[in-house]
Amino acid sequence: MKKYLVIGNPISHSLSPELHNHWIKQNRIDAKYDKKKINDKDLESLISEVRQGNINGLNITVPFKNAVIPYLDKLSDESKKTQAVNTIYMKDKKIIGHNTDINGFERAIKKINFDFYNKTIFILGAGGVVPSIVYASMKMGSSEILISNRTKEKAEKIKNIFDNVKLINWGEVPNFDVMINATSLGLNQEDKLNLDFTKIGKNKLFYDVIYNPSETYFLKTGKRLGNKCENGKLMFVYQAFLAFKLWHGIEPKIDDETIKLMDL
Repeated sequence: MKKYLVIGNPISHSLSPELHNHWIKQNRIDAKYDKKKINDKDLESLISEVRQGNINGLNITVPFKNAVIPYLDKLSDESKKTQAVNTIYMKDKKIIGHNTDINGFERAIKKINFDFYNKTIFILGAGGVVPSIVYASMKMGSSEILISNRTKEKAEKIKNIFDNVKLINWGEVPNFDVMINATSLGLNQEDKLNLDFTKIGKNKLFYDVIYNPSETYFLKTGKRLGNKCENGKLMFVYQAFLAFKLWHGIEPKIDDETIKLMDL
């Protein structure tokens, strides 16, 4: 039986096992997918397990998307560009790091029929998924990308990868067309961003990378102010779809049953 894992810290909120095991069963694959909470010191031994064939694939989530890179043999072009890895597999005896978040985000935005062309994108946070969102936004033709993070040093690391992004002091709310919450604020229902959205106007897109819970305080605020709101469910499903295809050579079904798995 093949073994797959999603690793992160925290990890309890992840619905990756539900989704991957659903597709594994649907396609009659002899495999199992689990989640595991780890620390930095565990990364090297986990990659060794992949090298030895004890683990057949890994998904990487917060906060290890960049930290895992030194243990890998090769990066895909997407991972090189973003310095972020969310999917790991073995090919020709080499451990390869890939990034399916970029394409996952792009597909999710196109699915909701929102056009990023010539739009100003304001991203809250500077964690592991942010380079993927920046790169996807650039690919979709956005005119300006603004980033604000509570710790400015982390935001500056994103600017080192993409020098055309602009940094905004935390607490300031500039003019934007799309606001993306890529912080972990929202994993708990009582989490609040403490930003003043009262002067932003209507008909913007509020997008939260978080998908569990399905409606964060950030999205509730956006909706109350008359904006289009979307959580990270579709991005999550599409990035998983691409990882599944990489590992198994099969395109799994994305249907109503798949989407319902996420409605917990």
